[in-house]
Amino acid sequence: MSAWTLAYEGFDPAGEGLREALCTLGNGRFATRGATPDGQTRTPGTYVAGCYNRLDSVVADRTVTNEDIVNMPDWLPLTFATPGTGWFTPDQAELLAYRHELDLRHGVLTRALRWRDHAGRDTAVRQRRLVSMADPYLAAMETTFTAENWSGQLRVRSLLDGRVSNDGVARYRALRGDHLTCQDSGTQDDITWLTAVTRCSRITVALAGRIDAPQRLGSVQREACRITSEHVLELARGRPTTLTKTVALTTSRDHASHDARSAALRHVRRAPPFDELLARHEAAWERLWQCARLDVGDPELAPIIHLQVFHLLQTLSPHTADLDAGVPARGLHGEAYRGHVFWDELFVQPWLSLRFPEISLGLLRYRWRRLPEARDAARAAGYDGALFPWQSGSDGREETQVLHLNPQSGRWLPDHSHLQRHVGLAIAYNVWHHYLATGSMPPWCAELLLDIARCFASMAVRHGDRYEIRGVMGPDEYHDRYPGATVPGVDNNAYTNVMTSWLLMRAGETAHLAPDLAPDPAERDRWDEIGRRLRVDFHDGVISQFSGYADLEELDWHRYRGVRRLDRALEADGDDVNRYKASKQADTLMLCYLLTGAELIGILQRLGYPVEPDLIPRTVSYYLERTSHGSTLSAVVHAWVLARANRAQSWRFFTEALHSDIMDVQGGTTAEGIHLGAMGGTLDLLQRCYLGLELRRDGLRLDPMLPGGLGVLSMPIRFRGRQLFIDADHRQARVNGLPCRFYTGGEAIMTGTGDLGRRIIHHRARLGLTREEVAEHADMSAGYLKYLEENPDMPDTGALYRLADALRTTVEELLGGGKDRPPGHGPAMANPTLEVLDEEECRRLIAPGGIGRVAFNGSHGPTVMPVNYRMYEGSIVFRTAVGGVMDRDLRTGLEGVDIKIAFEVDLIDEINREGWSVVVQGPAHHVPPEEVAQVADAGVTPWAGGERHLYIRIACQQITGRRIHGL
Repeated sequence: MSAWTLAYEGFDPAGEGLREALCTLGNGRFATRGATPDGQTRTPGTYVAGCYNRLDSVVADRTVTNEDIVNMPDWLPLTFATPGTGWFTPDQAELLAYRHELDLRHGVLTRALRWRDHAGRDTAVRQRRLVSMADPYLAAMETTFTAENWSGQLRVRSLLDGRVSNDGVARYRALRGDHLTCQDSGTQDDITWLTAVTRCSRITVALAGRIDAPQRLGSVQREACRITSEHVLELARGRPTTLTKTVALTTSRDHASHDARSAALRHVRRAPPFDELLARHEAAWERLWQCARLDVGDPELAPIIHLQVFHLLQTLSPHTADLDAGVPARGLHGEAYRGHVFWDELFVQPWLSLRFPEISLGLLRYRWRRLPEARDAARAAGYDGALFPWQSGSDGREETQVLHLNPQSGRWLPDHSHLQRHVGLAIAYNVWHHYLATGSMPPWCAELLLDIARCFASMAVRHGDRYEIRGVMGPDEYHDRYPGATVPGVDNNAYTNVMTSWLLMRAGETAHLAPDLAPDPAERDRWDEIGRRLRVDFHDGVISQFSGYADLEELDWHRYRGVRRLDRALEADGDDVNRYKASKQADTLMLCYLLTGAELIGILQRLGYPVEPDLIPRTVSYYLERTSHGSTLSAVVHAWVLARANRAQSWRFFTEALHSDIMDVQGGTTAEGIHLGAMGGTLDLLQRCYLGLELRRDGLRLDPMLPGGLGVLSMPIRFRGRQLFIDADHRQARVNGLPCRFYTGGEAIMTGTGDLGRRIIHHRARLGLTREEVAEHADMSAGYLKYLEENPDMPDTGALYRLADALRTTVEELLGGGKDRPPGHGPAMANPTLEVLDEEECRRLIAPGGIGRVAFNGSHGPTVMPVNYRMYEGSIVFRTAVGGVMDRDLRTGLEGVDIKIAFEVDLIDEINREGWSVVVQGPAHHVPPEEVAQVADAGVTPWAGGERHLYIRIACQQITGRRIHGL
């Protein structure tokens, strides 16, 4: 695994599920597992965010209803055959080479293989696949065939397949998974399409597919549930031949759509060729990485961190912000947990709020939209306010199953996990954290937090001089009742009670931020009383996980050494984990994850409990010895709480959390979907825990304690509307290059006035200085200087002046003030003469190429932009960005209709007060793909640099020019 690549060598049927999950491609709206397009051992899965369906199944003589995220029709299938052979499948082929490679920087999955058929013909195949981050409806797969030692015809078969079901998780296969019905298919103008409808939720889904190949579409076989197209390619020995499959996936839930089928057809019809689609996709990923960058000095950890960020953004991208979707615990990567939304947002949103606050806000809006359902649930349970479900899906009702299967015993058991009321605490924590990160508390966010507070206050019942919260489950999940009890739930879970006290304090502050929503004084006084009198139990000098925990038995840990799911193992042995002091994952220690030590001690003291100096470390040590780590979240939390007390042990848990999916530490679960909470929590652990980054109402506090193995940690964040660059090592943290322990906002950041990064590089090269030398002289870190050179950002005023001094120039020059001064500032010329130039002279003047200006009437009004140009076969050619302003505004969308634009080149000699100007007018065209290679030979370079692969050609229909002479 390189810094930006995840690679798998060889075909391994037993490991296909893991590779499929980790090679999933997505854009936040939908994702497709990395299944082979042609294998027999494959678990295809395409999932659209927020698309669920319910089905009834008979389990243990009971009818149960389960809601699942729906496995959508399969767009991937594509296979091929040499003359006289059957269709290729890697399971049965003689493979000479086989490799999968996931490009994390650009979001592209490549499969390269070579196989030999029974006649000894060797053929190489290279496939590139993407799910577009630029256009959230599109996906594509390009396949290039090379006949290495033969020539002849190759048959290619492509399918859109609606014969799919939810069968990606073995333990769910006793339940119904046939969510799709009413399948239909057809063709329209060489585009194939397929539609289906979910059985209960009645969501229409449509796929439309277009094949771009040297030969026209061959035969089409249409069935209701699938449609097959076959092509014949003429292969010449050693000459690559490419076929591309582009698809659009739409649903009846989409915005701005009349119907799913016509929308899919329109999307795929106007989709560009693969290279252009790829360029736009890569540009979109580049923009994401500018915000999502999180660099560490350790070259072995860097690629795994990139993998975590990559999968997080595939599930939760800027496209997600506009959807009605939450945080599925297993991403859009598989069917485990039925695609439900639990509390994993608690581990994901803090990272998003400091980088993509609009995504975080969209996830909070998912909860707010389900506030009416949560209010109904609270009333039904006898509470006030809003009671959110442990498992949420389409409409916010409780989706937790009433039975669950123990795969070790084969028995179906009652499931009481809906008693994990603490999911509401997670939502409230994220509302408050988003406020601290952005400085914004929209009224609807305040409403969300206040109603959750109202619910937890009503859960608290007076018992003596204390308030108790009874009949709940904590994050531990092993203890759903007391030993021998017939009623589920435990009382006074420490995590729930302490975080309720925290919540009631935050609710009081929120009431000041949203006075129109503030509760009356009597209710606020009651909240304050409860927040000061909630019960917390203690035993053996530690915080008790819940009332009665001290009376439980100690487990024979030697007997169950290495067993992560003790609940399953004990039940299979005829025992019950409820009898023991054993936890699946952090429960009481979650308090040390969400709260600083000072905050936790402050709340306990506010509750009236004396706090011994060693309470927290004793509590951490006590529960660490009694936890089986049956969840990937457990390693994240324990790495966090041990970060300052036991750095070696923290590092061990951190590396386990980091490798949990790529090494599949849970023993087969990653194949069912990645663990999104663990990935987000690992990133947040780097961002907030090891960096010691604490968000406060008055600013940021930084107290780094980086493990030595990390090296330098560097990243941009967005704090209350300002872009900051933070880097740190184990000694100190720096904000925008300067050592800093506390950041309050300071002076305003100067707005960008030029290409600062390019000018820094220019002046550094002019002086022959290294980046480290300039950074030292400017009193900033080399990491921040590198960031300024590579990203469109602007430092604070003080840093800008120090940087200008280090580069022996002026701030005006560094910002481009001198270069941007318009020409002609001198006095007017005496006795000028004006010469009209003929077309031949105009062409001679512009023939060498150089810098010109393009003028056109764009979507935002008249637009003038500088470009580098070359003359090619009598036309002007320049390069621009795919998906950029000129790409968008120079398209009419109508066949044969051109946009006429102007192009101007001039030369001004201010010393002699003379110069010339040539104006060209004519239609602009995108250079077609088949001509790009020849045009590229003209040596056109883009004006702005970077990834600008789109070539534009202006036909010179009218050329005029003037020359001015002076005495």
